[in-house]
Amino acid sequence: MTPQELVVRMLPPFGGWLALAALALPGGSPLRGAAVVLFLAAGPGAAVVRVCAPALGARPAEGPVERRDPDFARHSDLLERLMLTLFLSIGAVMVVATVLIATHTFSAQRVLLTLTLLTTLAAFCPPLRASPPPRTTPRTPKGSAQ
Repeated sequence: MTPQELVVRMLPPFGGWLALAALALPGGSPLRGAAVVLFLAAGPGAAVVRVCAPALGARPAEGPVERRDPDFARHSDLLERLMLTLFLSIGAVMVVATVLIATHTFSAQRVLLTLTLLTTLAAFCPPLRASPPPRTTPRTPKGSAQ
């Protein structure tokens, strides 16, 4: 692993720990709000998308029949990853907050701490391997006469 890959891998957890440190700022501070909102909107999802990146890139996007944009596949994959990052992060926030509400232990600090710990854990996970492309020739069942 190169130093650049390590920095990219540790960026989401660093954002979480930075958001936790920003809680020490006064309650109405714009810097505090920006750090927390930015992490909650992108941190957990970015860590999970990084783990799934090889599997997501195994099958590139298929463009329309007429190719007007030569970079369609690259732009489509980028948009897919950005949307996955956003929606996975929001989903993780909702699940963690719901669990904490159900256990009567809800607080903003606990939600942020739990998501930071989960993001740190996801950052240490190895990337998934891409599955092999599907076969183009149909297989005949074993014992058939074909």
